[in-house]
Amino acid sequence: MASFVTEVLAHSGRLEKEDLSTKISRLSRRVEEVKGEVCDMINKKYDEFLPSMQSAEDLVTQVNNLNRDVNTLRSTIENEVQNELKVAVSEFTELKQQLEKNTVILGVLNQLQEFNSAIDKYNTALTEKTYITAAEHLEKAQSCLKTLKSRKGCELKVLKALGIELTVQRQNLLYHLGEEWQKLAVWKLPPSKDHSSLDMILKTELHLCTLPSSDEANSGPLLGSVLPALAVLGELSTKLKFFSKLLLNYLLKPLISYPSLHAVVESQPQGVILRFESSKTNLEHPPPVEVFLKLKMVLELIHKHLLDVSVENQRDEEGRIVVLAEVLGDLIWEEIAESIIKDCLVYSIPTNSSKLEQYEEVIKATEEFENALKGMKYLKGDATELLKYARNVNAHFASKKCQDVIVTARNLMTSDIHNTVKITPDSKVTVPKLQSSGQEKVKVEKSPSRDVLALESEVKLSQHTFSLPTCRISESVEKLMKLAYQTLSEATSSNKPCAIQLFYTVRNIFHLFYDVVPTYHKENLQKLPQLSAIHHNNCMYIAHHLLTLGHQFRYHLPSPLSDGAATFVDMVPGFRRLGTETFLAQMRSQKGDLLDRLSNARSFSNMEDEENYTSAHKAIRQVIHQLSRLGKVWQDVLPVAIYCKAMGTLLNTAITEIIGKITALEDISTEDGERLYALCRTMIEEGPLVFTPLPEEGKNKKFQEEVPIYVQKWMKFKELMIILQANLQEIVDRWADGKGPLATEFSTNEVKSLIRALFQNTERRAAALAKIK
Repeated sequence: MASFVTEVLAHSGRLEKEDLSTKISRLSRRVEEVKGEVCDMINKKYDEFLPSMQSAEDLVTQVNNLNRDVNTLRSTIENEVQNELKVAVSEFTELKQQLEKNTVILGVLNQLQEFNSAIDKYNTALTEKTYITAAEHLEKAQSCLKTLKSRKGCELKVLKALGIELTVQRQNLLYHLGEEWQKLAVWKLPPSKDHSSLDMILKTELHLCTLPSSDEANSGPLLGSVLPALAVLGELSTKLKFFSKLLLNYLLKPLISYPSLHAVVESQPQGVILRFESSKTNLEHPPPVEVFLKLKMVLELIHKHLLDVSVENQRDEEGRIVVLAEVLGDLIWEEIAESIIKDCLVYSIPTNSSKLEQYEEVIKATEEFENALKGMKYLKGDATELLKYARNVNAHFASKKCQDVIVTARNLMTSDIHNTVKITPDSKVTVPKLQSSGQEKVKVEKSPSRDVLALESEVKLSQHTFSLPTCRISESVEKLMKLAYQTLSEATSSNKPCAIQLFYTVRNIFHLFYDVVPTYHKENLQKLPQLSAIHHNNCMYIAHHLLTLGHQFRYHLPSPLSDGAATFVDMVPGFRRLGTETFLAQMRSQKGDLLDRLSNARSFSNMEDEENYTSAHKAIRQVIHQLSRLGKVWQDVLPVAIYCKAMGTLLNTAITEIIGKITALEDISTEDGERLYALCRTMIEEGPLVFTPLPEEGKNKKFQEEVPIYVQKWMKFKELMIILQANLQEIVDRWADGKGPLATEFSTNEVKSLIRALFQNTERRAAALAKIK
């Protein structure tokens, strides 16, 4: 049987009758025959040595003929057969493309038929209110349209029309589902959007209608149809998202925020009504246990009447069936947990370590609440933010305690400084009784009896040797120090992380004082001498306690605090410097005021002029008045020694300025001398009055009357007064060849200058000047 190619070529009229296959076969057989003959001939020629030349020439001729036949056949195949093959392949390719196009068209027609069928079934299901079926057919039509759009060569106008129709039908179904959803969950919200008003919140109601009304009794319950249909269309999250916002703002968050608020459920023929009622309570923040019960009741109600439906034909990314409660839980849980923590759990954290054990009830209630939500599928297994917060009560207790301590401390620092209390050497800060610790026991070797006797023979120190002297400090600073002691006492009975945090909170209190008080009260400390003195005492009082504060609690605190880190001694120099600098700044200000007043005395020159004398007398009176005023505001505030030193320094400044101005005079008449003496006598008589002790400081009377101790130039001032009233001989006698009281206070040049100013140029004055050397 001829081959397919041969037949095609034969029918085309381009091939000889005898087909190529037959010719090739015949040539092959002939080649084999010639090959055999050649081999035989070669064998005979070279093996048998038979003379066969004639036979060889004949064979050569036969071989040449065969070569020509083969070349002719090859040429025929290349020129005719291959061309015909190309034509056949081209025709076959065209037929194949036509077949594929027909197949595509047939597939498009099938998809159009399926789209049309899905739309028809959708319309029927929508009419019958079988919303799940309608949604499924609509999704099938969507799938068909998507397939059609993915095929090339389809008519765009047809696809556009189908897309419009699908969009219209989808919106139509969503409209019907929206209408049904509004019947399932009906909100009655207050007219105002104010969520913070209890009166507005009480007007909120939620109606859950899970059964059809009487005129729709034949339609059956819609809950199991509406929500799954929304899930099929991918619109369930959108509906539940809006529902979740209302649920959070108008139901759940108010129950967390208002302790007086609780939910009431009222049964109805078609469902239930959820509303609020309020009861009187003195609580500012609701207890966690009550909040959990309220929330659990509301969420159970919503789960039972609205969300107890599974969408079996919808699965999440992990392949699990979509549960409506999980969808709602994902939307509301984060905000609920945050609100419970911020408005409830934060305020339930104990403020005292002794109450931490009672907090176990809150932890247990939190765990039960989360388990209940997991049972209703609101929560997944790994959602434990709330429980983690509750269980971490120790850290929260420490943070809250530290925050409260810092806030209390800052309020004390920013309160008025002038409200003071008196501190005496017998004043003590009450330290709570601490448990004994083996570390604080120090081995003391027994001393020989002779050493004991030797010690007893020494002068014993007073029990008040290392006590703070009597003074006044701010009431707020006394409370601040008590707060520090109480906080450290709390640390001794807390766990290690809490104890360390509380200890460093106390250090932060003092750092805060160092930064806040000088800045917050800066203006008053500069302007009001009394406040600067009180601030000085406050700083010294704090520094005094910081010396031993750490040691008192060191061995009752955990490591590394007990190893030496529990100390406040490093802060002592800073507080002492802070108090000293503030008071010294006030002293410099007061010195400046004194010198300003004395500058109005017209250098105490020409006292014969009544106007000059009046100005000088007024300046002296102003100085005494200023010193008297400072004495009144400082005497009962500063410790006696510091008060005397401060007042002595200021008085010394005044009389030093007066001495300098008088000794600088070049001419002092007799009347001038008398008036200068009168002015100086005023200072001598009234100046020491600033050292007069208060009645309750009678034991300090002698201590305060030793004016020359605190006023360096006091004796020099007295000698000046003597010079103003003395004659030349008296002056020479008091000089006593440089060994008398006058020489102790005045230099040679100063005395000579005074003599020249007081006395006329006579031989007696010259003689007196000659003795002053």
